[in-house]
Amino acid sequence: MFKRLKATHGVLGLLCVMYFITYVDRVNIGTAAGEIQHELGLSNTQLGLVFSAFAYPYLVFQVIGGWVGDRFGPRRTLFWCGLIWAVATILTGFVQGLATLFIARLLLGFGEGATFPTATRAMQYWTPAGKRGFAQGLTHAFARLGNAITPPLIAALTVLLTWRGSFVFLGVISLLWVVAWVWYFRNEPRDHPAITAAELQTLPARPAGPRPKVPWGPLLRRMWPVTLTYFCYGWCLWLYLNWLPLFFKNGYGLDIRNSALFASGVFFAGVVGDTLGGVLSDRILHRTGNVRLARISVTMLGFIGAFLSLLPILYVQDITTVALCLSAGFFFAELVIGPMWSIPMDIAPKYSGTAAGLMNTGSAFAAIVSPLAAGAIIDATGNWYLPFLLSMGLMALGAATALLMRPEKPFDEAGAAPPAEAPGGTPVTAG
Repeated sequence: MFKRLKATHGVLGLLCVMYFITYVDRVNIGTAAGEIQHELGLSNTQLGLVFSAFAYPYLVFQVIGGWVGDRFGPRRTLFWCGLIWAVATILTGFVQGLATLFIARLLLGFGEGATFPTATRAMQYWTPAGKRGFAQGLTHAFARLGNAITPPLIAALTVLLTWRGSFVFLGVISLLWVVAWVWYFRNEPRDHPAITAAELQTLPARPAGPRPKVPWGPLLRRMWPVTLTYFCYGWCLWLYLNWLPLFFKNGYGLDIRNSALFASGVFFAGVVGDTLGGVLSDRILHRTGNVRLARISVTMLGFIGAFLSLLPILYVQDITTVALCLSAGFFFAELVIGPMWSIPMDIAPKYSGTAAGLMNTGSAFAAIVSPLAAGAIIDATGNWYLPFLLSMGLMALGAATALLMRPEKPFDEAGAAPPAEAPGGTPVTAG
């Protein structure tokens, strides 16, 4: 099947599948949480602790994993990452209490921590520069498709296999992807047996000479506004991923199937937002040649649109209206994905894996504090709306911090003037 595809399309397809599977494996616990909470006797605060467990190693391995991806290449790095997260998913089906569930989620975060930064490194040399926003938007759209499919999928698997069997089944699916990845992918596009000369001409050139050492200090100074902006997005994302099924289940007294359907509808809006954000950012870049306008304008549109979409839930509690508001909020929040994940490649093409890891530490840190804060707020007040209202403040902050990002200035560790731009606003790099 792969032989009939362009090699570039085959690699992008495998990355799309990876994004899909990783999000199924990380958000499945949100749908199964009601059954797990009942069987293991967990409070909402303890459940929030379990939700956040994934994020501790995920945070640590954003930068480390990005560096590993840069150092050893995406083929080897994603093989080991996939193996670890698959085993962690299977082990979740055998947990016996809070401690073992926490450990299984820690292991999952360890396995998935390096995946997205390393995937960005793979895209750096497998994607034409003018299609970075599209590629990032498409892969993350598959992640949101995983979000959308997971609630009804886990509900169905729970009926057929129990919640424990559902985790074992999904872990085996992850192992199949690991085998396909290591068989098909090559770190160097020119080493792929199916690559054509026409495809190679469209891809960025690999810099000549030895692999450069990462200039951590200057790179951190360039990336901190991007990290802060992505933290604001991540707060909203992890609130949705972890608590949305329980919001509908407990806030409106729905059973697992109906709460899963409502959550799935909200997550499908994110699929559209991810794809549209990347396409819109690339289209602005092609028409204007202005990298800053292409990335910042779409990012701000996403944050402001999400803020405005959530406003009505201050005044209404009708389940249909609330679901529509949450769907619109998630759609706009997901618009930021394509431009945001293009920014590490715009700023630091030689260190794109590390730069992407630095950016994603913002979301990883949000994955720790957002679920914990939501669980504590719900236990303290009994109000399932407050965590979503709190996220509105983070959306407003994200719109403001987005103005501090400078994707139009490629990173130059030597302190020289930024490189000239080729037509279309793409930085000209050596090699």
